Amino acid sequence: MCTDHSRQVTPVVPGDRFGPTDDPIELAPVDAVALTCLVDNTSDLLLPPTAQVARFSLAGAPVAPDPVALFGGATPAEVPVAEHGYALLIEVTDGPHTTRVLLDAGMSPGGLRHNLRVLGHDPRDIDVIVLSHGHIDHTGGMVGLVDALGGAASMPLVVHPAAWWQRRMAVPGAPIVELPALDRRALVATGFEVLDRPEPSLLLDGRLLITGELPRTTAFEVGLAHHEARHASGWEPDPTVPDDQAIVLHLRGRGLVVLTGCAHAGIVNTLHHVRQVTGVDTVDTVMGGFHLSGPAALPQLAPTVEALVAMAPSLLVPTHCSGALAQHRLEDELGDAVVRNAVGSRYERRTVA
Repeated sequence: MCTDHSRQVTPVVPGDRFGPTDDPIELAPVDAVALTCLVDNTSDLLLPPTAQVARFSLAGAPVAPDPVALFGGATPAEVPVAEHGYALLIEVTDGPHTTRVLLDAGMSPGGLRHNLRVLGHDPRDIDVIVLSHGHIDHTGGMVGLVDALGGAASMPLVVHPAAWWQRRMAVPGAPIVELPALDRRALVATGFEVLDRPEPSLLLDGRLLITGELPRTTAFEVGLAHHEARHASGWEPDPTVPDDQAIVLHLRGRGLVVLTGCAHAGIVNTLHHVRQVTGVDTVDTVMGGFHLSGPAALPQLAPTVEALVAMAPSLLVPTHCSGALAQHRLEDELGDAVVRNAVGSRYERRTVA
């Protein structure tokens, strides 16, 4: 477990973070990045491993208790569970240092905690937590995580300040669904070192970039319809979800590793922006939710696929809210570079000389 190295959090603001800049963020390259999916919408023990991904195996599964002996002395295995949510463990290695970053926490109070245990990860080894945005399917698992930490946390937690807003989905003709919001004061009281800022931040001595609030520049990525936020004047439309942010690493010799939660700012917007502010044009890995599921996203599907094909990442992993249609279209266009995700999948990316 890394200690002081992981806690080096430096606020960084380029010359103009929402437009062209001659002052790129200096993102120090790293030697290796390992990505383990802790929470996602799919659990599939039949997905085969490939050169790009290792899968959870029943051969190494922990044994579940069987107190009433329903299996005649045998014991069933415990496996990762799926839910509508997302959490990713990012292990960053540079020289002798390996730092563990948790991106998001899933939806249910217990899902993340269960999957951490089944996949063999101790929550006390997490060095820093980053929340991509404030929606409950990315924050709900904080309950179980705090419980697993004994009710006291001591790691940094990085979040955009709009993540504290009360939100709801108000789809015409459907019941209004209010989304529980995290309480900043409660997190601080639990022991988290909360850093909430809209600007970019650098962690790990300049090796990991949190984008902060992202610009919206493409014409086709229009945000989240029927999404509202509560302000002093009452409920107001909030299609841009301004707290949406991504994690970016520079893998030495390979290019950028870009990790999203839902990409409410648009995955193409996100990729254009991080290439611009880092000055690194090559994208090696893109993983996360792309929010291309459902009828509302259909108009942006084709231009998104076209833009991703043009960037030609070596590894593209659509998760969570990306949708089956986007998965199929991307597979058709990018072939083996696109990998189907499931809880417990692990992706290791290493530098090239």
